Order: sequence, then structure tokens, then C-alpha cells
Amino acid sequence: MTEKRANVLVTTAGAVGTAGKILGLRQHGHRVVATDCDPRSAGLYLADAAFTVPGGTSPAFLGRMRRICASENIQAIVPLVDEELLPVWELAAEGVEILLPHAEMVALCLDKLVLMETLAEAKVTVPHTRLATFGAGSLAYPLIVKPRAGRGGRGIAIARNRRELRDILARAGDLGQWIIQEYVEGPEFSVSVVAWRDGQVQAVVPKEVVLKEGSSRYAISRRNPAITEICIETAHALDADGPFNVQLRLDSLGAPQVFEINPRFSGSSALTTAAGIDEINGLLAQALDTHQPPVTDNWQENVAMIRHPIETFVPADEFVARRNALEAAH
Repeated sequence: MTEKRANVLVTTAGAVGTAGKILGLRQHGHRVVATDCDPRSAGLYLADAAFTVPGGTSPAFLGRMRRICASENIQAIVPLVDEELLPVWELAAEGVEILLPHAEMVALCLDKLVLMETLAEAKVTVPHTRLATFGAGSLAYPLIVKPRAGRGGRGIAIARNRRELRDILARAGDLGQWIIQEYVEGPEFSVSVVAWRDGQVQAVVPKEVVLKEGSSRYAISRRNPAITEICIETAHALDADGPFNVQLRLDSLGAPQVFEINPRFSGSSALTTAAGIDEINGLLAQALDTHQPPVTDNWQENVAMIRHPIETFVPADEFVARRNALEAAH
């Protein structure tokens, strides 16, 4: 069945991994419009069209996005940063396909304390977690202290004893905005879970994080039945109907424990694609055409991702014209 070609908006053009997503969509014949708040973001120069936008928390963000969608006849949006995930759902009412799980799941995942409580209630194995206001209680060290809301590794600190925890909490400010969680010290995995509106999990691709510096720098696709099982359990517990990324670690017995979920495509989705599951183009095809078949869960393990800068070359006049336009609009 032939895929429909579409005008697709990809946000956060300057984030690690976004350039590859833009180029991958263009290789499938889609017209890609990129956005970012920084006119220097490389992805803005790799798309068919590009715009600067306010940050996702700005009151002006949604209006700007709405105007871009109208002027560029956008049919689908691939949002890639947490601050934008809930606001962009407003555009679904105007007929734009949003490549995310439903808004209720997004909101739940963005509150890391409520997420852990919800998964624990559903019998999904998670590290014991408490609001920082209540201290460590009976939690076992080492402990990780992190914002209750917010992206990735921002603000995270590890406490290996009571004194370190006390010092971390003394610097934290409003403890109601922080959580304390038992730290699982085993191997970390970033797992792409592919699902769409019927709620069926189409594929699960675990990627072992070999080196993490903000995002995965080196990672390897790995088959692990226990990880696949817990990710399917997580999808059912959250009524997932869109792509999401599970972050987990294996404990000393090799059992996975889910410690966070990104309710969007992961930064390492390029490795998911390289292993054989093109989750972005696959779900985009289903969003645009309900007759498109689901993604086939057939992929290759032991594919290693080495993340590094790469140069792309374009005509100078095109680059200069876009640079001038973006800076003028910023």
C-alpha cells in the first residue's frame, strides 16, 4: 500500500537527534517544516521550511504554532520536547494529527510521582518513590533526587547516604517539586514502544545505553523478553495509544524496573530505525491513512549507535536566505 505524502511539522529542531528525524521524513517524500526557539538550530536548515517559535511554556507558543499550521497546511505534528506536548494537543481540534499518546497519558507521564504511583498500583515494577517533602523514610540508599516535572537528567543528583541527601535537599528549594527515588544501579535501557490509536503494542525495541551524556551517546539494540513484557504491561496500564519511550534499569537479579517515561518519540529513535523499526514514518502512515498496516515487530539486535556530529552541505544562497529570514523573524 502506498504511503501518503504529507506536510509534517517537527518541533525542537536543535535537539540531539532531531536532524536525523527531519532527514528521515524527507527521504520518505514528506515535506518537513521545522520549528525551534533558537534560529541557530541546525535542523531549521535541513527542513523544507523553518520557523522560530516561543518556548512551549510561553502564552504565545500556541498561537504561533496555529498560524504556522494554517500557512503551511500542516497535516501532522511530531512534538519532541516535554514543554510542548500538552499545548500541541490543542491543534488536534483543527484536524492536525498529533503523533503522541492521548493528552491524559502525556499529563500523567509528565508528573513523575503520579506516574510511579500509577504504575505501582498496576503491578508494574518501579523503584520506590516518595515526594521529597516527606524525606527518605524507609527508602534504601543510594537515592536519586530529581524534579517532579521536567526533562531528562536536568537537576538530578544521587545521594549515597543520609548526609548527602540532606545537603541535596537543602539546595533544592520547594521540596514539593522534587521526588526521591531508590536508585537502581544496573544497566540502563531506553525502550521505544510503538503503539497507535487502537491501543495495540506494535513493537518494542530495547536499547541498552552504553554512555549517556544528557541523551544516549552510545547505545545498542538488545533483545530482552523481560523488558518487552514490562513495556507491554506499562502500555496497558496507561492505555497507551501513541508512541512512548520507557526508561528503565535492570536490578541485581536482572529484572527491569521502570523509572521514567517520555510520552513521545525518544531521542534515540534513529537507533530504533536502524534496527529495523521506522516508528516515526510507520505511525505517520497510520495517522494519515487508517488502512495502513501496523508496524511489523521484526528488528535486528546488536546494532550499535555511535552518536556524533555530521556535516550536511547545501547551496550557500539557500542557507543565507534562510538564516536571514529566521534571524529577522526571531
